[in-house]
Amino acid sequence: MAQVGIVVHDVEAAARHYAALLGQPVPEIGETLPGNEIAMTYRGAPSNARARLAFFQLGPVQLELIQPVGEDSAWAEGLQSAGEGVHHIAFWTDDMCAEKAVLEEHGAPMIHRADMGEGQYAYFDAREGFGTTIELLEGKRTNLG
Repeated sequence: MAQVGIVVHDVEAAARHYAALLGQPVPEIGETLPGNEIAMTYRGAPSNARARLAFFQLGPVQLELIQPVGEDSAWAEGLQSAGEGVHHIAFWTDDMCAEKAVLEEHGAPMIHRADMGEGQYAYFDAREGFGTTIELLEGKRTNLG
């Protein structure tokens, strides 16, 4: 497991709250590039959504705070449907195509993907069978179809 992502309405307030709880400094707040600059898709259509992010490194697992900017994203969908809270758990993979097929076989379709540096990330709607969205992270970029 690489990461637990939490969607929030106000990333600055959430970062201060978690920093106090965890006894860590408040992390810098970053923002993703606009979706059209990173080949983002959401539910099969291009998306120009963004997110404001804060990260806490907790040993080998990262805690990611996510404030959606714009509507067409898995982040905004999660915040609208369930409110603030756990949005996803993330795993690194060396073969996202194979893992995508496994997740889809288990009823978890890909709902959001984008480029990430030299790699990519993708969210899979696994809420029905696994209780949360699953994110896959890959250090290279492959065609997911």
